[in-house]
Amino acid sequence: MWQVGVDVGGTFTDVFACETGTQRLVSHKVPSTPHDPSVAIANALDLLKTRFSVDVGEIDQFCHGTTVATNALIQRKGGKIALVTTAGFKDLLTIGRQVRPLIYDLQADYPDPLIPVGDRVEVRERVGSKGEVLTELTDAEIERVAAEVAALLPDGVAICLLFAFLNPDHEQRLRAALEKHLPDADLSTSHEVQPVFREFERFSTTVLNTYLQPVMSRYIHAVDGIITNHAPSAEIGINQSSGGLMTVDQAARFPVRTALSGPAAGVVGAIEAAGRSGIAAIITLDVGGTSTDVCLAREGTVPLSFARHVAGFPIRLPSVDVNAVGAGGGSLIDVGPDGLMQVGPLSAGADPGAACYGKGGTLPTVTDANLVLGRLPEEIASGDMHLDVALARKAMEPVAKQFGVSIEEAAVGALRIVASNMVRAIRAVSVERGHDPRQAVLVPYGGAGGLHAIEVAEALGLTQVLVPPDPGILCARGLMVADRSEVFLATRRSSLDGDLSEIQNLHDDLNNEADTWLSNQRRVGTTEASADMRFVGQNYELPIDVPSDFKWLPEKIDSIKQLFHTEHERAYGHADAAMPIEIVSLRLTARVPAEPVQVRSSAPQSAARGEWPVRDIWFSATAAEPAKVVWREELAVGAEVAGPAVIEQADATTLVWPGWAAVLDEACNVMLEKHS
Repeated sequence: MWQVGVDVGGTFTDVFACETGTQRLVSHKVPSTPHDPSVAIANALDLLKTRFSVDVGEIDQFCHGTTVATNALIQRKGGKIALVTTAGFKDLLTIGRQVRPLIYDLQADYPDPLIPVGDRVEVRERVGSKGEVLTELTDAEIERVAAEVAALLPDGVAICLLFAFLNPDHEQRLRAALEKHLPDADLSTSHEVQPVFREFERFSTTVLNTYLQPVMSRYIHAVDGIITNHAPSAEIGINQSSGGLMTVDQAARFPVRTALSGPAAGVVGAIEAAGRSGIAAIITLDVGGTSTDVCLAREGTVPLSFARHVAGFPIRLPSVDVNAVGAGGGSLIDVGPDGLMQVGPLSAGADPGAACYGKGGTLPTVTDANLVLGRLPEEIASGDMHLDVALARKAMEPVAKQFGVSIEEAAVGALRIVASNMVRAIRAVSVERGHDPRQAVLVPYGGAGGLHAIEVAEALGLTQVLVPPDPGILCARGLMVADRSEVFLATRRSSLDGDLSEIQNLHDDLNNEADTWLSNQRRVGTTEASADMRFVGQNYELPIDVPSDFKWLPEKIDSIKQLFHTEHERAYGHADAAMPIEIVSLRLTARVPAEPVQVRSSAPQSAARGEWPVRDIWFSATAAEPAKVVWREELAVGAEVAGPAVIEQADATTLVWPGWAAVLDEACNVMLEKHS
């Protein structure tokens, strides 16, 4: 039987497959198909069958990561939706929070709401802050609202009422009526999408979910149809922003959970790869076609954030804590209005792509700069793509002329800017949060991660870089080792010094929900719990891990307080032991481990050749120098390659700078180390 992971990116669709019996591994890239991303999945499966002789009918597990939801939000290509909300709150989506997106940009605007004011319908009802009904929702009012919404002919409806997370009855009744009036529309209720307090973020998350449902439902069901046709017995898992997998039905119902899933699988894969080499603290550097995603992961666990923005809209869902910057292989190199060189955030994308692709692109990109400097080979993707050096030089020439420098000098300058942008992103998730990046190992992946890794490591003071076996398709590989997971959460404000019986009841209810979910899975799972806590009067919380079977008894509260004080001190530099603490929300995560499979790569135990060919590579703007060209598949375990060198493989290229050396370890990871 086969297990397959497919990650659809903006430029390439990556596929990784493992045969469970023989441990045979297959990996490859196919061009993405932006007009219909599901086509690339069908192409990837066909390639497995025709080129690699994989019996796709024997696939029993198919894991999928996609950026369809993210792109739909960025490009505003979701459905036409309406909002039903408590009377007096229809303008909440416009008012938002009094936080400017860019505090030094006087022209920066909030994104326009996804729902025009005319498509927001108010309903006369009111639930209080303790869940009590203050204004009854009458049947006549329900019919009036349903008829008014139906007249708008929406693709979907977001039902967002005040304090519905405490008492969902009104939202449930409105949903039942709208199902009759709009049987084909997608409906989302806020108490199901995100049952926590803070109405603006809850409303926003629910609106995003509704906006994505028409697009993602079509896409998810298209993928489901493709997999069913190729592999009828395959269990399908869709990657979530949290790094776990969910079912096809869950993905179609809650597509907002995939909105930040793009980089999640890569982080999971990087943690797994580093763990096989005994490394627990890593900084990931995922360099793709349009952006770079970075993440600091400690103790071998996936770091999560519970409040993020997507395309300028707030979202309150668990997601891998990554920081993104517009610097990727397709990022455009240009001259800004200030006369200085700039790289990104605009990208050439998959079509036409870099100038060197020969697909009609004329603007220089990061890929063109790397090719001009000899850092990239002229054949990539197993020879399926030819890179034209002449076209790359032609694209870089106008930029070089504008600054009065050579093409090589312009290319080196552009790549230094790229590295600087990446370093700034890493500092945001490390230094600015009280973590020393020098205590971690850099793990680059994505097609271009290895090209920039050492330059980034040098700037941060890191001395070790770990390159996984398949860096160019690590996201697809990470899907293979991702858990299936489901998060259960609820909000209840309660002082830790008061009666915690309600918190205990809530904790028990969440455990029961998790147990029910676990009982329907094919494998045995586990649960993890955390409590969002804060000092009374604060408007931000810290998640504190607690045992999933924790009992909220008076004699155990002191230990929880100490955990909170320790974390508050670490995060903010202070903690007042005399200040009262309150719990705001409980969160319980149920996890089912991935199907046991050893996705280990192999390597020769002795060197395949004595001498490597040489290619001139520009490491600085001064001059090119001869560098060894090493094919990774021929690199023996324990063999050392001293820089300058370049390690090439089908899916990625890794640059070994002078003063650094590369060694292939027993886990088939390439460890780059700086010479003392």
